[in-house]
Amino acid sequence: MGIINLQGVTKIYQTKEVETVALENVNLEVKAGEFLSVMGPSGCGKSTMLNLIGLLDVPTEGAVTGRMKDAEMAEFRNKTLGFVFQSFHLINSLNVLDNVELPLLYRKSTEKSRRETARAVLEKVGLSHRTKHFPSQLSGGQCQRVAIARALAMDPEILCFDEPTSALDPQLTQEVLSVIRQLADEKRTMIVVT
Repeated sequence: MGIINLQGVTKIYQTKEVETVALENVNLEVKAGEFLSVMGPSGCGKSTMLNLIGLLDVPTEGAVTGRMKDAEMAEFRNKTLGFVFQSFHLINSLNVLDNVELPLLYRKSTEKSRRETARAVLEKVGLSHRTKHFPSQLSGGQCQRVAIARALAMDPEILCFDEPTSALDPQLTQEVLSVIRQLADEKRTMIVVT
């Protein structure tokens, strides 16, 4: 059995006037250490599928990674999964180091340990020299690398990337893809939507 499993997953968005089928009867298994790239045109359900895998949404029908209670889902999201969003989701009032350290506050670790971890993952994505800068002082590629560092800080088993280069110019895209390639070489389980 894979580390991620979708079984007969359907997702329907309903408004008063319109029913939109975003996914229909999707079956997917991702094993530990696999790299999965999900490609398709805009609006085909890629991000919806990633949100379901990340337990940020629930399917209309079917099951994702088995059935979990709310506490189990929270545990899965906090300990097993690292999510890198298309729009970075950095907190503008926090510097780079504090943005990366933020998810570590959920662990019962010392401030020193949190700082060491944050600095180590920033080194891994090539931003150890930008720890005191704020998101507004960074390029789009640097913001995306901070978002990747934040996801790595929890040392997740699975990394999910939702269109990580869509808002970047070609040079910045290469920076981010280089980091993703490096992570793939570490045999992490990765799902990239593009």
